[in-house]
Amino acid sequence: MDEREKQLERIEKELMKLPEGNITYKNIRGAKRMYLKGKYIKGADEAKTLALVARRNSLLAEKDALLAGNVYAGASMQHDLFETNVMAGMALIKATEGVLGYGYRECAESLRDYLEGDSRGRVCLIYGLRRTGKTTMVLQEIANLPMAKTAYIKILSSNSMAELNHDLRLLASMQYEYVFIDEITLMSDFIDSASLLSDVYAMQGMKIVLSGTDSLGFAISAREELYDRAVMIHTTFIPFREYANLLNIHDVDEYIRYGGTFRMRETAFGDMELADESVSFRDNETTRRYIDTAIAKNIQHSLACYQKGGHFKHLLGLYELDELTGAINRIIEDMNHRFLLSVLTKDFESHDLGSSRQIDRKRAAAAGRESILDQVNTSLITSRLMDMLEIKNDESRVVALQEDHVLEIKQYLKMLDLIVDCPTRAIGAKTSMENIVFSQPGMRYCQAQALVYVLMQDEMFNSFSAIERKEICDLILEEVRGRMLEEIVLLETTKVLPRSRKAFKLMFDVGEIDMVIADAEQLTCELYEIKHSSKIDSRQYKNLIDADKMAAIEHEYGTILSRNVIYRGDEDAIDGIRYINVANYLMSL
Repeated sequence: MDEREKQLERIEKELMKLPEGNITYKNIRGAKRMYLKGKYIKGADEAKTLALVARRNSLLAEKDALLAGNVYAGASMQHDLFETNVMAGMALIKATEGVLGYGYRECAESLRDYLEGDSRGRVCLIYGLRRTGKTTMVLQEIANLPMAKTAYIKILSSNSMAELNHDLRLLASMQYEYVFIDEITLMSDFIDSASLLSDVYAMQGMKIVLSGTDSLGFAISAREELYDRAVMIHTTFIPFREYANLLNIHDVDEYIRYGGTFRMRETAFGDMELADESVSFRDNETTRRYIDTAIAKNIQHSLACYQKGGHFKHLLGLYELDELTGAINRIIEDMNHRFLLSVLTKDFESHDLGSSRQIDRKRAAAAGRESILDQVNTSLITSRLMDMLEIKNDESRVVALQEDHVLEIKQYLKMLDLIVDCPTRAIGAKTSMENIVFSQPGMRYCQAQALVYVLMQDEMFNSFSAIERKEICDLILEEVRGRMLEEIVLLETTKVLPRSRKAFKLMFDVGEIDMVIADAEQLTCELYEIKHSSKIDSRQYKNLIDADKMAAIEHEYGTILSRNVIYRGDEDAIDGIRYINVANYLMSL
């Protein structure tokens, strides 16, 4: 028995011990349930089942490669013939073993549809910010393909489109049908010559999947060179439902603190630069580093490569003086500062349940003392907060930030899917107000948390005891989490609604409704208050039982179908108001 036969015998013996079939999911009463060949898999057994099925797929791919005689890169494939880093056969099988047992991202279904469907003349683009599961998803799908017909190319910055074209011609002549090209945006001439991939190789029937971290480069090429010839799969936005399912973390506060990327140990494949970090948004330092490396460098590299840098527009001066990274960081911080400013300077005399000052004032009155937050100089703190934007490196800055810089950078941040505008409406107003929401909540929370502690260096504030200072900081951060919970619910709802339905915050002269879902065709609406609380309190829904506000809403948007409070407690109903657990709501979207 030769070595090949021994390997096949080993594979067959192991396959006999593994479950057959593919995993499917069903939505049962709002909960996602796993099934294997029609049999329900208990939650405690899901990870084990995923690992067993993934192992079976890997063995089947190894078997295909052995039967085809393609043991490493195939007897017919000589590695020195290639000008880029091409991997196939056993080497590729070994690479896929690193993802065994991982759950699948929901967008993987779109990749599968591309690989299995009729997509002649089209390529597939998988793009998104760092640590959002791109490499894992690619390797998982490779493990399910016939390995004798699949190749993986890792592009280096030294590679060119001419070299890639040479290798694709060679792979096509060897009848390779599936080619995955990773980090293709590292090539300086990719954006300007990307149509070669769709117009030549994809048109011949080759399935080409491109992936990389330069999201902006993919977005630009999809609008230009690959217009209407690309299937787009964007990984940057990770909703709570997917975060919870993949990491088995069902705590909304955990998602607020760290959400937006996966944990390093779960998605890092050879990323040595950042391998010492467990999470992307652990603290302000790691958050700043993520913005620098994953976002600012992304924008700069893509613009530098596109039309040989001819698309920088107003940002060219900042780029040439090496100030664009700082400007991008500054604008992201500015948006976070404005968010925090709205938390700290809101109308503290209102009856909103989550107001830090209101809570502290009540506690102080019960204890027979004056509120700490009533004693600190709020106007001075607010002024300092606003001044902080101008203090940083202002004297050394050569190019002053103009409104054109801000508008262009915000445009690119939107193309990266990092920020989304969820406009706020007002009763009777003809235009909406901008309301920017971050798709990665951990980024916003860590920067807001760092800023809170900076603000708490107020001289009067530091005259109080450490215990009192911590209590106040906790109160303010609780208020920040409350505001962020509103953003998360609004953003995730907005992303799943059809065009005829819109979700928005609704402002009145006094008071607001945290979220209204209005159906322009049916002339109906649903009303939601969103509270970072686990307790029911009648003040939470005071606006929902205000007759004048309800009449104004029905006049503007039609019949009110339901009035709800989304919060962190158990499902319930009181005074005609439905209470919905926030985790259940987000999991059901």
